Amino acid sequence: MEAATAAATCCRRPPKFISWIFWPLGGAEAQNQTLDLPRFNFASSYSQLGQFDQFEESGRLTRIRCMMRGLDVKTYIFLFAVIPMFVLGAYLHGQKISYFLRPLWEKPPKPFHEIPHYYNENVTMENLCKLHGWAVREYPRRVFDAVLFSNEVDLLTVRWKELYPYITQFVLLESNSTFSGLPKPLVFSANREQFKFVGPRLTYGTIPGPFKKGENPFVEEAYQRVALDQLLRIADITDDDLLIMSDVDEIPSRHTINLLRWCDEIPQVLHLQLKSYIYSFEFHVDNNSWRASVHRYQTGGTRYAHYRQTDDLLADAGWHCSFCFRHISEFTFKMKAYSHNDRVKFSHYLDPKRIQHVICQGADLFDMIPEEYTFRELIGKMGPVPHSYSAVHLPAYLLENAEQYKFLLPGNCIRESG
Repeated sequence: MEAATAAATCCRRPPKFISWIFWPLGGAEAQNQTLDLPRFNFASSYSQLGQFDQFEESGRLTRIRCMMRGLDVKTYIFLFAVIPMFVLGAYLHGQKISYFLRPLWEKPPKPFHEIPHYYNENVTMENLCKLHGWAVREYPRRVFDAVLFSNEVDLLTVRWKELYPYITQFVLLESNSTFSGLPKPLVFSANREQFKFVGPRLTYGTIPGPFKKGENPFVEEAYQRVALDQLLRIADITDDDLLIMSDVDEIPSRHTINLLRWCDEIPQVLHLQLKSYIYSFEFHVDNNSWRASVHRYQTGGTRYAHYRQTDDLLADAGWHCSFCFRHISEFTFKMKAYSHNDRVKFSHYLDPKRIQHVICQGADLFDMIPEEYTFRELIGKMGPVPHSYSAVHLPAYLLENAEQYKFLLPGNCIRESG
């Protein structure tokens, strides 16, 4: 209180230079004296006036010191420590804070209508269709598997080997640019010999990229999906054929596709619930991947998309293995190339040693908070994904070639350099 009073008194006292420079006028007027102009020293006055700016600046500093004198230590700490730390924290972790507070500002989406999924290799197709409330067809539908390809050579091999017995035509579109506008080689074209097992069942197309950094990557992604619609027409898809819409790393199980091609009266559009994994099948995140879908194709009505298109969701229909790469360089490439490349906030995120450590820990490459709609789910998923040592019910080709693909199996987190 005393400090504040002293500061207020100090700040009310006129600076000395003001009284001094105007004393001839103010003092004479106050004492009823007449100025003796001939005796006024103009040279001295000019010298004094030349120092006016210095006196004025000194006066400002004096007033600032007066105000600061009224602040206590806690206020100083708040002004010069707490506020700067808050601003720095918001800059460094703004995205984390936004994700953590997501349950406050965004409501969860409408729940799916989850369809129970029945399967056993010893049950007839007629009985399996009946268990789902569907009728069995006299002959199966044709099936088209369409994907946008970036650089996922290993996962594409596992996917196509899993689905091969039931696919009429594999449709693949590749660009020489990433969604984020970075130039890239035509990886599939360079490795096409590895996929000769699909033979004439492949419809392959390329599309030139925009090569524009700073453009919205989701716009380029949408553009490529429109181009994939055109490639499907070239592949001769017709009404009521089945069309699988999913990313390369979203792999429907073989028996799921066989069920849908044989059963009648299935929904026009059906999302697939996939088991979600990160880095390999050792790190099981949850069972909530839903973007993959199967469509009964309609000319003029079906558009290739990767968002929610229906409320129907078929349970336990496959696997989603995100960032499941053999080489460290593939991790860094995708981190810079895919639509969420804005998550690379700092250059050290791309350090190979850090990436390798994160993979083996089951932690997040981008140091992100889980994207959830309730605090219970969000807090429950914070931290590394627990290790799982179950390799049951994985794609058959993966287990048949376990040595070649051991990096995808539990207990093999070390990645190849390069």
